[in-house]
Amino acid sequence: MKDIDKILLNFSPSSLVLLNAILAIVMFSIALDLKFEDFRRIARAPKPLLTGMFSQFVVLPALTFGLVLIVQPRASIALGLILVGAVPGGNISNFITHRAGGNTALSVSMTAFATAAAILVTPFNIAFWGSLYGPSRKILHSIEIDPVQIAITVGVMLVLPLILGILLNSRRPKLADRMRRPMQNLSMLIFVAFIVLALAANWAFFLGYVHYVALLVILHNALAYAGGYATATLAGLSAFDRRAVTIETGIQNSGLGLILIFGFFGGLGGMAVVAAFWGIWHVISGLALAKLMSRFPAAR
Repeated sequence: MKDIDKILLNFSPSSLVLLNAILAIVMFSIALDLKFEDFRRIARAPKPLLTGMFSQFVVLPALTFGLVLIVQPRASIALGLILVGAVPGGNISNFITHRAGGNTALSVSMTAFATAAAILVTPFNIAFWGSLYGPSRKILHSIEIDPVQIAITVGVMLVLPLILGILLNSRRPKLADRMRRPMQNLSMLIFVAFIVLALAANWAFFLGYVHYVALLVILHNALAYAGGYATATLAGLSAFDRRAVTIETGIQNSGLGLILIFGFFGGLGGMAVVAAFWGIWHVISGLALAKLMSRFPAAR
């Protein structure tokens, strides 16, 4: 079996463009739930949002690096974990937070703010934490990723649709109301279908190597939830807000992760398998956690 650090997945440039477009649609559908007033309201009481951002962009990357140091995985696997820990929260976190009985409005706002912040923070976290681990540092040096190019990719794909969705909801609320549910359902369906098709094209490879990353991804995801819960608890947030921060930290935008992997790392095997399995596992774990949380009403 070939070295996982040397394998490149089959993913055409046209497929990458399509995935970019799908994620833009997904982000636009999320933004239809937001208005500029929501941001002003959060500005008046920013503690829950700032706690969530800190958990997402400081606590999770640090926990990820700690896990990498302890386990010492192969270079591409380590960099895959670091990259997943560096991207913003995934949009499905809003749905899962709602199912868990948490603060859905806070979850949507965290997704929006984290996505905007990701333009600067995601490239920094990938470069910073990845360079601290010797094997992954070699990959970063050999590829010479351009943080500015990553920022442009994130901005065009996620932040621009976010702004357009907020503008539509603020200026044409009735149209946004009619579009919201169909857009959200359709975008998630298309996204899931695309990931399934992308995996199908590399299914033999995925099955051949997934056992290298499965336990690590499960442990990494558990650390993310635990980090989110601990951060929110230490910050003194209510149970209602704490559920949103916990889930937002544990649900990562693995679709964005795949785009960065194929766009900047050439579809490097270990990274791609980590992101792909994360995309499957965090939905399973998130729904299971939401089911458990929903049994106990959250105090506001």
